[in-house]
Amino acid sequence: MKTLPYRREDALRYAARWAFGRNPRYLAFDGIGGDCTNFVSQCLFAGGGVMNLQRDVGWYYRSPTDRAAAWSSVPHLRRFLLENRSVGPFARLAPLKELVPGDVVQLGREDGVWYHTLLVTGVGETLLVSAHSVDAHLRPLSSYRCFRAQGLHIEGFRDW
Repeated sequence: MKTLPYRREDALRYAARWAFGRNPRYLAFDGIGGDCTNFVSQCLFAGGGVMNLQRDVGWYYRSPTDRAAAWSSVPHLRRFLLENRSVGPFARLAPLKELVPGDVVQLGREDGVWYHTLLVTGVGETLLVSAHSVDAHLRPLSSYRCFRAQGLHIEGFRDW
């Protein structure tokens, strides 16, 4: 297995293109749980090009009825990115101040449930993010109300 670089600029271009729209290649999850993680997964895929096709534990999208939970579910994506030792993207927990464009932020409640996924698309006095569900591009992370925010630094992709 080899490690491939994460093409952050490709992920950022994708986010800019689709932040206020829906790519017709993918089901939009608006109204059925939210589209935030689906959007971030699309951005990550644009920056890495490798899906993990393992049923039940992978990260992939073939169709609305043939996709991994990690593609569109906040806690499943979190678990996949942090625990993936196979093909596809992998990440480590990181303080928000260490995040760079192309990384991921997840928002959580006081009870420990993670409920929203955002893509870091800019860094300045505050992190700027792009997201779906409530569509945003270059929105200050500080404008979100949440109990906690956790950074996931995308370290790369693996492939055979």
